[in-house]
Amino acid sequence: MLFLAVFCGFLAENFREHQVEKHRAKQYVLSFYEDLKKDTTRLGKVLEVENKKIESLSHLKNCYDSLVINPTVTTCLFDIIKNSAFNNPGVLTDRTLKQLANAGGYRLLEKEDADSIIGYDNASSAFVSFNLTAYQEAQDNVRTTFNSAIDFTANTELYSNVTASNSEYVSAMKTPLLFSNDKALLNKYFNELFQYLRVIVGHRNRIISLKEKATGLILFFKQEYHLK
Repeated sequence: MLFLAVFCGFLAENFREHQVEKHRAKQYVLSFYEDLKKDTTRLGKVLEVENKKIESLSHLKNCYDSLVINPTVTTCLFDIIKNSAFNNPGVLTDRTLKQLANAGGYRLLEKEDADSIIGYDNASSAFVSFNLTAYQEAQDNVRTTFNSAIDFTANTELYSNVTASNSEYVSAMKTPLLFSNDKALLNKYFNELFQYLRVIVGHRNRIISLKEKATGLILFFKQEYHLK
C-alpha cells in the first residue's frame, strides 16, 4: 500500500509538472504571436518607405546625364538627396525569442512550434545582419561623399529650419547644390547612390520575405491555438 501511495504521488507530481510546462509553452507561443503581429506592422511601414526611395532613386541616370551637361541645374537632386539621407532598417521584436533562448524554453514547445519559431529567428537574424552590414555601409558611403559633393550653403537651405523639431525639407532653392564641377566626384557620388539603390532593393525583398513568413506563422498559430 505504501509503495502504491508513493507511486501514485509520483504520477500526480509528474502530471502537475507536465501541466505547468504545457501552460508555459502556450504562454511562449502567445507572446511570440503578439510579437509577430508587431513585426508585420513595422515591416509594412518600412516597406512603404523603401518603395518610395526606390521610386526616387530609379531616376539616377537621367539626373546624372543632366548634371554632366549642366552642373548648375540641380533640381533633379532634391528628391534623390531626400530619399538617400537615411536608412530605415526596421526594428524587430525579439522579446520572446530572447526568453526562449535564455530560459531554455524551446524544450517545452511542440516540435513543429519550435521549428517554426527557430526558422523565423534565423530569418530575422539574417535580416538584422544585412541591415548592420551591407545596408549601413552603403548608407555611410553615400553620406560621406554627399559631404564632399554638396555645397555647404545649399545644404543649410535644404531644410526650412534645422533647429525645429520637425524641420521641413524644401522642394526648391536658389543655391546650386553641387560644390564644384568636379566630374570625378559627381561620378563617385552617383556610383554610390546606385549601389545604395541596389542595396535598398535587396532590403525591400528581404522585408517582403520576412513579412510573408511572419504572416504565415500568425495564421499557423492562430489556427492551432484558436487565437484572435
